[in-house]
Amino acid sequence: MTNKPFTDSFFEPAAQRHIAVIGAGIAGITCARTLVQAGHRVTVFEKSKGAGGRMATRTTEFGGFDHGAQYFTVRDERFEKALATATGLVRPWSANSVQVLDDLGRVVAASLPAKEAHWVAKPGMNALVRQWAQPLLDAGQLVLDTRVVYIEEDKLDPKRWQLQTDGPGAGVHSGFDAVVLAIPAPQAHALLRDSEQATPLLADLAGVNVAPCWTLMVAFPQAQQPTLSSLGPQWNVARSTHHRIAWLARESSKPGRGPIERWTVQASPAWSQRHLEDDAERIKGKLLKAFTEVTGIRAEPPYASVHRWRHAQTTKPLGKTHAWDAESRIGACGDWCLGHRVEDGFVSGLEMALAIL
Repeated sequence: MTNKPFTDSFFEPAAQRHIAVIGAGIAGITCARTLVQAGHRVTVFEKSKGAGGRMATRTTEFGGFDHGAQYFTVRDERFEKALATATGLVRPWSANSVQVLDDLGRVVAASLPAKEAHWVAKPGMNALVRQWAQPLLDAGQLVLDTRVVYIEEDKLDPKRWQLQTDGPGAGVHSGFDAVVLAIPAPQAHALLRDSEQATPLLADLAGVNVAPCWTLMVAFPQAQQPTLSSLGPQWNVARSTHHRIAWLARESSKPGRGPIERWTVQASPAWSQRHLEDDAERIKGKLLKAFTEVTGIRAEPPYASVHRWRHAQTTKPLGKTHAWDAESRIGACGDWCLGHRVEDGFVSGLEMALAIL
């Protein structure tokens, strides 16, 4: 792999192992890259059509929407070093115009200038992980559109693991010395339980809570910056105490985005949980009404869509960087180990790889 390493740590030469990583979000890709850089074989399985996880971007004819993670901060020097390999992708976002709003959209508190820089990837948040994942994809080490449904002992070598998958490439993949679950804790717990793997990881994972999030995306192509003044409020970002909405961001305020007026609106964890199984059209109507109440924008958006994240914001983290069962050689990592920040996912994936090494 030609990309620069994420860490300066060096390891004694060891026999090459083959490790399966389930999930191609920032934790999974960070873990996989670190293992490859240490000389091991890795195969990453991702159920979606591209890498990124919740560092996601919805592409539309009106421009992109970062409908998952909105931005990231940089506190760990290893993350800072890794970002230096993403030439031209990472830009600061002047999001210190954040306001705190009440149910009627009135500003009840204005945030002070941000204590730390807010960063985004361009042209969308998914660009960062996808760049890091590209060498794996080129080498045939990233298998997309493939869901792992069962983990079991390798039929030919009981000391190793094999994975059953569904999707276009459904089948059995065997010969793995270790398995890493870089997916949300509830999904990792369900996969291990359904695979009848009696590992101590089950207790660790059962203690993690991750809340859902309904996200609304709206576009107003009649309003473009800078030729026309923005619709609605003068602020670009807000946290809200509205009973439905927790966060709003004007996408065109982010660097490297298109000029069409677009908003990403994230519902609160509590409201999302209560309405988790509601019909998408009903959710869209309720969030559009709340969006109007908060922003004062009464124009009908030509584009409006919703996305449901079943596992979005960690409310009770694991409390350590990763979970690793050395006896079974199964591990788990993700932002949920430490919190819900993008950097938490990176650190977790890196520490997971170091534990294996």
